[in-house]
Amino acid sequence: MLPLPSVTVIMAVRNEASFIAASLGAVLEQDYPADRLDVIVADGMSTDGTRAIIDRVRAARADIAVTVVDNPGRITPTGLNAAVAASTGEIVVRVDGHTVIASNYVRQCVGALIRTGADNVGGRMDAVSDGFFGRAVALATSSRFGVGGARFHYSTQEEWVDTVYLGAWPRAVFDRFGLFDEELVRNQDDEFNYRLLDRGGRILLSPAIASRYSNRTSGRNLWRQYFEYGYWKVRVMQKHPRQIRMRQLAPPAFVASLLMVAAAALLEPVAAWILIGVAVTYVVSGLVAAWLVQHSRRAGMMLVLPATFAIMHIAYGLGVLVGLVRFGQGWRLEGTRRHARRPREGAERADTQIFATKRGIG
Repeated sequence: MLPLPSVTVIMAVRNEASFIAASLGAVLEQDYPADRLDVIVADGMSTDGTRAIIDRVRAARADIAVTVVDNPGRITPTGLNAAVAASTGEIVVRVDGHTVIASNYVRQCVGALIRTGADNVGGRMDAVSDGFFGRAVALATSSRFGVGGARFHYSTQEEWVDTVYLGAWPRAVFDRFGLFDEELVRNQDDEFNYRLLDRGGRILLSPAIASRYSNRTSGRNLWRQYFEYGYWKVRVMQKHPRQIRMRQLAPPAFVASLLMVAAAALLEPVAAWILIGVAVTYVVSGLVAAWLVQHSRRAGMMLVLPATFAIMHIAYGLGVLVGLVRFGQGWRLEGTRRHARRPREGAERADTQIFATKRGIG
């Protein structure tokens, strides 16, 4: 039998003093052989004592190498790239600072990669929170009404998808498809997955790859998160227009229609009634969705969940609209770049299934 492949777990963190002990601790408690596992933490120059906590956690598990590298860029893609560059494992597994992975997480990732020959595997994003509003966010981000067709939020079956939460890759994937796009403060994982799919790669979602993600706990932070998702999604769509999905266009279309009808209502009374009708329809839809996604049927949650849906949808949609204005020239520029890249991409596709072949499954 072939030995288990070596694995490097990468983490890009910044000011995660509240979570890093739990997230890194879960990585160090994996049931994967310690001599086949190491960890690279790319720290975005934290100022809250994150590094000191990392030192304490790794001191308790000296049998697993934990290396901290600087991430002067301070954003996720520069941190991930720094960690990938420092990695030595045959497989690279990503874990975030706000995520606690199951004890068999690494083993499940490795097994899925070897069994299927996928280029990227990941699990479901199971959101958890302690506060009342945080629990509403967890419910909202795990529902189809909240996140549309993004299956990694709620799927219960193994399937081929267009993106997954976090990710695990054969190390050779980064040689074939490149690293994470450092322009993208948000959505760099989406962009990487779209690039992988464009060039013939495959992505597998497996609910057996289990983790718990601590979501936002305030309306302000949730608004900012989803506004940035929408804002940077514009650049992803410009770079990969063939990967655009209807679920990504629904929120900006909804917000744009609200803005147009609201402007028209200033001049035409009938438009005000249309605006009221749209708003009432959305609120009723939110109430129905709230009823379906929560089992307790608590009155307070029935009121908070629709507001949570609205924050997510309006913030994301407004972010897309602002991004369309901010990155207006991007469509032409990216079209020129894609045309220039086309001859090279044909050669890259010939290099598929390297990892699977080495493991005797390709």
